[in-house]
Amino acid sequence: MAHHKHLLNKNNTPLLVGAIVALVAFSVIAYAIPAHWVISAEKSVKEVAVVVPEKPKLAHIKTPDPLYGIYMSQCVVGTPSFRDSLVKLIDETALNAVIIDIKDFTGKIAFKTDNAILAHSVSDQCGARDMKEFIKILHEKGIYVIGRVTVFQDPYYTKLHPDAAVQSAKINPGMPWKDHKGLSFIDVSHRPYWDYVVELSRVSYEEFGFDEINYDYIRYPSDGPMSDARFINPNKAEAVELFWAYLHSKVKPTGVVMSADLFGYVTILTDDLGIGQQLERALPYFDYVMPMVYPSHYNKGFAGLKNPNSDPYTVIYKSMAEAVRRTVSTTTPVKTITGQPIASTSPALFTKESFAAGKMRPWLQDFDYGKDYTVTDIDAQIRGTYDSGLTSWIFWDAGNKYDALRVYLARNVTQEN
Repeated sequence: MAHHKHLLNKNNTPLLVGAIVALVAFSVIAYAIPAHWVISAEKSVKEVAVVVPEKPKLAHIKTPDPLYGIYMSQCVVGTPSFRDSLVKLIDETALNAVIIDIKDFTGKIAFKTDNAILAHSVSDQCGARDMKEFIKILHEKGIYVIGRVTVFQDPYYTKLHPDAAVQSAKINPGMPWKDHKGLSFIDVSHRPYWDYVVELSRVSYEEFGFDEINYDYIRYPSDGPMSDARFINPNKAEAVELFWAYLHSKVKPTGVVMSADLFGYVTILTDDLGIGQQLERALPYFDYVMPMVYPSHYNKGFAGLKNPNSDPYTVIYKSMAEAVRRTVSTTTPVKTITGQPIASTSPALFTKESFAAGKMRPWLQDFDYGKDYTVTDIDAQIRGTYDSGLTSWIFWDAGNKYDALRVYLARNVTQEN
């Protein structure tokens, strides 16, 4: 009865009885009020009622199939002459999609918003102040617009909320851990931050018109003094899947298409790569999974190659063919949150929902690393994608130049928009 204490007087006598008597008395009096008085009162209420019109919903473009896209950085989207050259490239070739930074590695947001949760994070250096109008222009051209969100790599948010960061155990006790570049990460299990990402996703889709939200850096950190990093939940794969599940439950009901960027090696390996990413754990929560299968990032010996960077076709084909096999399969050696063990199997197998192969959409490489990437390398990667049974792809070039891809498109692909 503790929650009913406000119903007791100083003698602990229930006041509820008195309230009931008063209510009955009021009902009797109300019953005797002339009918026209009641109608008049109701009319008055209706006359003063304020009707707040719903905001018109923004139009969105259906996901192209096949999808051919390129990436546009936050700073480029804020530079009209540069971004216009990329729009022209898309408009005049078979490209039909662009992926634009919403929140990049700085943690800052590319568009201006008065949203109370997000306003303080708006970038004062890069980004498009006319983002909504720009997306409308892209839509008028039939271009599908994907917004990229760098999730757990966020030095801006960790500066404001150091308690949300992965913590340093010994080097700087009580301070955020930093990788070799000096960047800090949000701890995957810091739940208040999850709602920040949800709100950013909602605003991007509902108020600015992005057709798809692409999540990058949805993982634990790497490339730093890892023995010094302290995490809320050291079970990395489980913690990452819990975040993916929450994100899906809160964002998907808006109607937005969701995609996830994963390390390329998730297509081949079944452990969590030390960062919490496993292919089977991601599949239920995203419409598209986008492995970053850049040939320059594979180690010597992959697929029997002395130098994987010299054979882009084999890297892409082997990676994505295995990704397709695992995507459509109904069993997996990966223990997920929902998977059930299958009896009498050795090694252990777990149940898994079968998904369409088209859920896979690779990130391909058009940047020089380890060698100069040429038109031949572009062609090899695209052929490897097609031969693995897939039809869609997106190219990454941090410099946004796409020199080799431009030549490839001019030579090999006709306008299909």
